[in-house]
Amino acid sequence: MEQMFMTSNDWLGLASRLTLALLAGCVIGLNRQQGGRPAGMRAFMVVSMGAALFVMIPLQVEGVSPVASINALSRTIQGVTTGVGFLGAGLILQQSSQKSGEVKVRGLTTAASIWSAAGLGAAFGCGLWQLGLLGTGLMLLTLGGVKRIRKQIKLRALNSEPHILHDSERLFRRD
Repeated sequence: MEQMFMTSNDWLGLASRLTLALLAGCVIGLNRQQGGRPAGMRAFMVVSMGAALFVMIPLQVEGVSPVASINALSRTIQGVTTGVGFLGAGLILQQSSQKSGEVKVRGLTTAASIWSAAGLGAAFGCGLWQLGLLGTGLMLLTLGGVKRIRKQIKLRALNSEPHILHDSERLFRRD
């Protein structure tokens, strides 16, 4: 727990925590931006670094007991989590079709990603760089890898199901 606390004149420590948070937001935001999602690289970078800044403030307070600092840190993390949750709620769009009555919800993954980016920023801000790096890698794997796996499953399902193809002269069945 001692590695979390730092002095305000530790410029290298401050810069490394903020830079790691910024980079985590950058790579996740780039992934979302390339997919044409509503929140892009800059938004993720700002959220992740902002979360790191907020959690670093209670860690910088000098002359306060460690118990009080941990208590303040806990409240700060709760506030960041709630605030970014509202930001994510603004990214979720509900679309409904009057013809079919079908309701589509869009932006859930982006909202969850921006919320998670804040968590990564908080981890880096607390000096938990292993947790932050592991979380960033797993998020990228989830955002990029799961989509590919889902496409492969869908392709295999299409190839394994019998399809009826219509031709102008005859009916074909592909098994």
